[in-house]
Amino acid sequence: MPNQRLARLLAGSAMASLALTGCSTANGPQLPPAAFVSMQEGPGEEYVIGPLDELTIFVWRNPELGAKVQVRPDGRITTPLITDMPAVGKTPSMLAEDVRLQLSQYIQEPLVSVIVDKFAGTFSQQIRVVGATEKPASIPYRANMTLLDAMIAVGGLSEYAAGNKARLIRFDRTTGKQTEFALRLGDLLKKGESKANVMLSPGDVIIIPESMF
Repeated sequence: MPNQRLARLLAGSAMASLALTGCSTANGPQLPPAAFVSMQEGPGEEYVIGPLDELTIFVWRNPELGAKVQVRPDGRITTPLITDMPAVGKTPSMLAEDVRLQLSQYIQEPLVSVIVDKFAGTFSQQIRVVGATEKPASIPYRANMTLLDAMIAVGGLSEYAAGNKARLIRFDRTTGKQTEFALRLGDLLKKGESKANVMLSPGDVIIIPESMF
């Protein structure tokens, strides 16, 4: 009898646990808090060069062939001995290899490196914050970027923002689907609630509505 009573208690506890788990996801998909993810931080995907990025191209032992350049709106760059080379959509290592191949026509075994000094980012790598914020903007994504980072960049919420009704739209380029997540910007920015701080992904759109009263 004691064993049967214990079994019933354990079964009831398991059912209650499942019920609570179901309640936690009843309101839609949830984003993991940044505090939980930060323990596993690592390098993000390699940056993809976009229009208006500022680059330093260094050619070892041939500094006169390097340059500091800005990617033009047409996505190309010009350096000594190289004219109108496409740069947008390439990683720095890919562009360095293309420059190396071009320069190998003039010098023997060039060693080339490309550094992004100032980045604007391609459209798919930006975080867009719109609605009731001090300065709506598109922000270049960087590895391990959080919701708090984005809100600091746009100056926080406006006076009439309904921060806890904000939404994040995330588009999956692999499946072509988009998912909407609830955000608690009011709790994050006004109460310092760390669990309301979440990790962002390239291409995220944060929408902040105004309060009705």
